[in-house]
Amino acid sequence: MNTDTLEAPGAVKPRLDFYAGIHKALRSFMTDTLGRVGRLDTSDPADTEETLGQLEALLRLCERHLQHENDFVHPAIEARQPGASVRVADDHVEHLESIAALREDAQQLRREAAAQRPALALRLYRHLALFVAENFQHMQVEETAHNAALWAHYTDEELHAIHARLMASIPPQEMMEVARWMVPALNPAERAGMLNGMKAEAPPHAFQALVGLVRPHLDDTSWAKLAPAIGVPAWMPLASATSFGA
Repeated sequence: MNTDTLEAPGAVKPRLDFYAGIHKALRSFMTDTLGRVGRLDTSDPADTEETLGQLEALLRLCERHLQHENDFVHPAIEARQPGASVRVADDHVEHLESIAALREDAQQLRREAAAQRPALALRLYRHLALFVAENFQHMQVEETAHNAALWAHYTDEELHAIHARLMASIPPQEMMEVARWMVPALNPAERAGMLNGMKAEAPPHAFQALVGLVRPHLDDTSWAKLAPAIGVPAWMPLASATSFGA
């Protein structure tokens, strides 16, 4: 699931960018979830559970993403530029504290009486908005300062080896959850590149499952561009929405 190459400033060829694709996925997931929480109808139990379920899925993915960076990216940076990941590592600690607080907000919204729920939903919305804003700033630092450190101290071959180890640590279920948000967030060239990469490496049933997962989240124009680029019929029907915060 590698779409993460971009043209580095002053570079003669694209460098591997650990952050590009996953950050597009996270930004999309965060803004979609923030919108759902903002329009939550607390008098509707089904809407409440679906919305809070999507929030929990987002928080779990954020936790796993932080862990992947802590386990693979930060050690690589520190090995060759000591101290360069300290600021972001400190942010990660604060983000985990914010995730715990957001979970508590969600639990309080579930358990309080109906009369209190609108005010609690508004509080949750505002806290989530701050979390999203902090993460957007945080991701900008990673995409600039951290990429600069990685590109300065590692060859392409070394970067691909680190990235391969990171990807090998991610279970299939998490891969599919990320793909649900990543594929629609990518531009057409990135989207086709990602799916063709999987088509070349994965069993046909896994590729078909991925296409079926993301198809409901692509508009007709996006699908019309993607289908011929990945060699699937443009008339493929919409699949059922999945449980990944759909």
